[in-house]
Amino acid sequence: MTTTRRRLLTAGVVAVGSTFLTPGQAFADGYGSGALGPWEALSKAISTLTQIRPVLETDGLFMFGDSIAVQDGSSLAKRLYSRTGDVIAVHNWSGRPTAPAVDALEQWAQTYGLPSRILMATGSNDIFTPPVFAAQVDRAMSIAGPSRKVYWVNTQVSRTGQSTDVQLADQRNSAWVNLQLADAQRRHPNLIVIRWAEFLAAKPTRLTAYLRDGVHTTAPLGQDARNELIVQAIEAT
Repeated sequence: MTTTRRRLLTAGVVAVGSTFLTPGQAFADGYGSGALGPWEALSKAISTLTQIRPVLETDGLFMFGDSIAVQDGSSLAKRLYSRTGDVIAVHNWSGRPTAPAVDALEQWAQTYGLPSRILMATGSNDIFTPPVFAAQVDRAMSIAGPSRKVYWVNTQVSRTGQSTDVQLADQRNSAWVNLQLADAQRRHPNLIVIRWAEFLAAKPTRLTAYLRDGVHTTAPLGQDARNELIVQAIEAT
């Protein structure tokens, strides 16, 4: 087993203790996390053309994310600008899985063109159907092309409001999503994975300190920690 896989699998069990499901149990009810509900009417943050233009003019970043990004995006934009001078345009939508996020990436690529750096903060809502995730990562990388850097925040979900079995399924499916992302990084040298799951797994107390419901960041502690990981990755490359 590679070091990356070992770390991801370790991260995948830290939140759920010693309980483990057999493969038969895991797939008796889909993938165990339930079904993704309607998301199209949920909150969103989408930059206007006025906000997009300076990003293209200065070669800033485009960001595509889910509810964590809706919550944390404004704080991230301020932190990034203060550290690097980069501006960011966002297409963040609560509850959205990766496939329609990549659709949005494709739409902006066709409508506006793309800057040299893309930030993908999506994957948490793919725990409901984990096998579809890898193809969407490859599609995003194809749209971005080999010359652009794509930063992708990996996933940590274990919804504390759900039963123990569902929390376990969430965690297992998060690890599944993250393994697909790690595999994609080997295929795409310009893909930079931001290892949020491993950061949380490094100290068990972080799961409650940095996440308010097993998914979304606490503010400001979790929000600052996740955004700092993102900014550090951008600074390093």
